[in-house]
Amino acid sequence: MRHTSATAALLATAVIGGLGIIPTAAHAQAGSSEARAAWIKSCADKKNETTYACGHWQLVMRDGRKIAVKDTAANGIDGKGRKVEYAGLFAISGDGHVIAYERARDHRIVVRGTTGGPVKVLAASLVSKRYGTDSVSLYLSPKGDKLLIDYTGDHERVPGKVVTIATGKVVQVPAMDEVRGFSADGGEVLTKDYKGDNTSTLIAYRVDGGSVKRTPPQVVANAALTTLAADGKTVAVIISGDEEAKKAPRLRIYDLETGDLSTGVDLALKPAQTPYLARWSGDGQLTVLVQSGDDDTTAVVRVLTVNVRTGAVTQTDRYSISKTRYAFSVAGE
Repeated sequence: MRHTSATAALLATAVIGGLGIIPTAAHAQAGSSEARAAWIKSCADKKNETTYACGHWQLVMRDGRKIAVKDTAANGIDGKGRKVEYAGLFAISGDGHVIAYERARDHRIVVRGTTGGPVKVLAASLVSKRYGTDSVSLYLSPKGDKLLIDYTGDHERVPGKVVTIATGKVVQVPAMDEVRGFSADGGEVLTKDYKGDNTSTLIAYRVDGGSVKRTPPQVVANAALTTLAADGKTVAVIISGDEEAKKAPRLRIYDLETGDLSTGVDLALKPAQTPYLARWSGDGQLTVLVQSGDDDTTAVVRVLTVNVRTGAVTQTDRYSISKTRYAFSVAGE
């Protein structure tokens, strides 16, 4: 069912209200409250022949509007407060109604609705004083009620933290696990743990405690994408396409509890069109995103729903990101 902009805005306000960040009439903006993506501009350092993120993150809204988030940090900082080369942190919830980002004036992580209103400033302790926001990734749950803060790269020994926005409750994710994102209902976080014997384990950590884990076959362990459904056990597995062999990307379904693996189906995509993001909806529908456009050209993002039985795809949305971008983030990424 497709809602009108007015109805969608009311629904979004109800959800965001549960996070303690209800927009006031003075802050609310007319139009859709759903963001498709966000991007930040690239500027050139001619002396060093490099580029860097500059300006503010810009939201690309469902109705085509562009909204500048003017208090976003263009760049992150290290543990000594020095600016790093990477763009400041930014994430959009899967439903497109909530954003989390690094604030420019103090580099605190904050959360708010996409179209404005008061911000929820999260605890400073969520970010390591030793490393700052360098090598950090943010993941918002599908409804934006939880945020995962994950250290990567050289700082991957710092545990990830899942914070419930409304209460501030924090649950840790083991430091060395590679985060794959939230489940479709936000009740679990899917991670991958690499072992010393050339195997890996997929683990679904429940935010309220406990976990489900299993060592999957290599076709699952080496897949391009894995994403967890709302039941906390069903994993969509997307295997990369092969241009030389003219093989399309392939979908298989893996059960984390039983170890059952479906025979799989080819996706109705070209070999070079391996999706870069996949997510389940709460009702069990699988969506994938395919991007075209290299650096210095306009990026085109296609949003496709997938028939998990046949591999057929249906385009539900298509939008573009400026060729002047330094980085961009899509809803649910």
